[in-house]
Amino acid sequence: MSKTIEIVVTPTGQTQVQTKGFTGTECRQASQFIEQALGQRTSEQLTAEFHQQASQQQSNQQHQ
Repeated sequence: MSKTIEIVVTPTGQTQVQTKGFTGTECRQASQFIEQALGQRTSEQLTAEFHQQASQQQSNQQHQ
């Protein structure tokens, strides 16, 4: 799956940054420069991909 960052601007001027194809905190690192340019974050909705990677990392740490 390719990695993309999608920026949605509503008619009222609100923006949404959506990442696709990133896992775990990789999405936050990839979109950080965009979020800084747009201003203060008012909310965050984490995707299943974010949680999937976090669960895999915890599982790997437990097995080591």
